[in-house]
Amino acid sequence: MSGARLQDAYDYVIVGAGSAGCVLANRLSADPQTSVLLVEIGPDDTSPLIHMPRGIGKMLTPGNPHVWDYQVSPGGNREPELWLKGKAVGGSSSVNGMVYMRGAPADYDGWAELGCTGWGWSDMGRQFVELEDHALGADEWRGAGGPLKVSVHPSGDPLCEAVLDAAQEAGTPRVADVNDPHAATDGGMGYQPITTWKGKRFSAAKAFLTPVRDRPNLTVQPNTDVLRITFEGRRASGVQLRGPAGERSVQARREVIVCAGAIQSPKLLQLSGIGSGELLKAYGVPVVVDAPDVGRNLREHRFISMQYRVKSHSLNSRYMGLGLLGSVLQYALASKGPLTHAAHEVGGFVKTRPGLDRSDAQIGVGAYSMTVKDGKVALETAPGLTVIGYFTRPESQGELRITSPDPDAAPFIDANHLSAEIDRTSFVSLFRWLRRLAQQPALADWIVSETAPGAKIESDDDILSNAIGMGGTAYHICGTCRMGVDAQAVVDPELRVRGVEGLRVVDTSIMPTLVSGNTNAPAMAVGLHAAEIILAGR
Repeated sequence: MSGARLQDAYDYVIVGAGSAGCVLANRLSADPQTSVLLVEIGPDDTSPLIHMPRGIGKMLTPGNPHVWDYQVSPGGNREPELWLKGKAVGGSSSVNGMVYMRGAPADYDGWAELGCTGWGWSDMGRQFVELEDHALGADEWRGAGGPLKVSVHPSGDPLCEAVLDAAQEAGTPRVADVNDPHAATDGGMGYQPITTWKGKRFSAAKAFLTPVRDRPNLTVQPNTDVLRITFEGRRASGVQLRGPAGERSVQARREVIVCAGAIQSPKLLQLSGIGSGELLKAYGVPVVVDAPDVGRNLREHRFISMQYRVKSHSLNSRYMGLGLLGSVLQYALASKGPLTHAAHEVGGFVKTRPGLDRSDAQIGVGAYSMTVKDGKVALETAPGLTVIGYFTRPESQGELRITSPDPDAAPFIDANHLSAEIDRTSFVSLFRWLRRLAQQPALADWIVSETAPGAKIESDDDILSNAIGMGGTAYHICGTCRMGVDAQAVVDPELRVRGVEGLRVVDTSIMPTLVSGNTNAPAMAVGLHAAEIILAGR
């Protein structure tokens, strides 16, 4: 806990200290006359493994106190799979792969075209510029001097250079900044922008919360769950908390702002009486608002992973045995070396087939490869390279819903992957693009063979029948508290929950459609924009 002792009432109660919640806590507490409580169910972000970029290998494991682990149906009658999300101060920005991507301007303009005025690129692009302290310096659509440090993976590694040359041979130009609007729209590959600084993770908590935690009007309460939102009539009046000292209620004089993420936010709304009336009645939850779309419109990127045996310059040997010892010493003494790397060394956007008006897939390249050993994922001992990609604008929609009135009960989640025809078509074209990339002359002296999924998968039917097993969730879940102007939308364009007062949702769950890229940077930009809306409304 930081700031003042827990009080009975605050002006704002923010549920969830993730990427958007940290931004809001910073902005709303800037006025010393405004009291803010930021509640986080997970622990504080003090673990050394959070701050070491390659600590993600240990952090992203079931049972780790810093992550949620969910059993999720990927769709159809397929076996459930594991999804992990951040559960700590900083949220997923404290445990993610630190890949900094913003999406394409057309993503946000598409929201505006759906009626969400104020959410087009002219507004959201401005938020990214304000957000960033970018290593490449200021540009029209790139920021310098902002709170979030954005680095770029160092250039020059021969294997990474060969991948970028191969992409160019395949028709995708090399660019200095893959987040440049032209690259995000027309395609471009380059060294990966990452949320690290001087070899350490730079999370939303580091950017927005650490500098202001000593404000006397800001209370940060980790290890504390919000069991439900309380109401006086149709106004959100506060929250019911459960922490180390037991349960207690806290009042919100102005607003309750739910920033718990695209799984926990709709779950909390449903537990609090906002959701499908039929569902809530079945579990004995008193209905405050019959809102069937709470938990629906779940969208997620489904990635393909292809692995290759390479001749040299893989990092596998640097993450095990004596090589790992050397990497640990390099990190401990100088904050340099392989343990400072993010999830990808190289990445970008591509058009997977001719005639597309804009890029349709994101690519990430990591100089490592994995295998399954004794039922657990482990690094391969031989040198390997991993190339992943996903269709950036999936139309398949899943859903989640409570399974009990007990807040500790896990929700039912169905991702419904590849149910839309465009998702299946795009999966096949992306698979074939990845194969073409590996076959370019620039990689001929590097790649020995494709080790996964292997040459046996060739036809369209083979690709689609093995699609779910060739990859997994990208951890970019969104849409479950959809923003819109129609009566079914969960929140309006000012992120106010329909049917009640004093309640907003601010996180990736409000996205009407998924952005073309990773969702951590957009979550922070959503938080910045929401803060503007809230402060202007006051």
